[in-house]
Amino acid sequence: MDNFNLPKKGEYPAYYDRYLGLVENQNYCELIEKQINDLMDLFKSKSEDWPNQPYQEGKWSPKEVLGHVIDTERIMTFRGLCFARGERSALPGFDQDPYVLNARFGAVPTQLLLEDFSASRKALVSLIRTLSDEMLDFPGQVNVNQMTPRALFWIIPGHFIHHLDILKTRY
Repeated sequence: MDNFNLPKKGEYPAYYDRYLGLVENQNYCELIEKQINDLMDLFKSKSEDWPNQPYQEGKWSPKEVLGHVIDTERIMTFRGLCFARGERSALPGFDQDPYVLNARFGAVPTQLLLEDFSASRKALVSLIRTLSDEMLDFPGQVNVNQMTPRALFWIIPGHFIHHLDILKTRY
């Protein structure tokens, strides 16, 4: 399956409206591929030291933002896989700040982070192509919230758009 519709209200907590409102009902796999290119183009257009510079004290650097996006997408993909396979146990949430701090993304070469992003996106597309519409609608629980794989997978490109916009406008 290369495409599937956006989730309906009730398939995810209202908090995620902020990300889902950034995507349109379009070909999902094409959107995911386009976002890989958009990110590569942005990083290529910047100076060599740009990836390590936060836009203000206490904020993440572009490399840390990218690492956060990669981690979040992996977690969302894992959750979507679990629910698509019928997992009934509640999955835990995660706190993004310790993840970024403990990952030490500043020490990871920028090119490696970009390759990692691309590889994880391609793995996401590969997974989605194996899922049926029915599997995309199996509900699961994250913390106390019910979500479907469909919602989790669509949150990924919306979350990316949110952070790409920040990288473009504040850095």
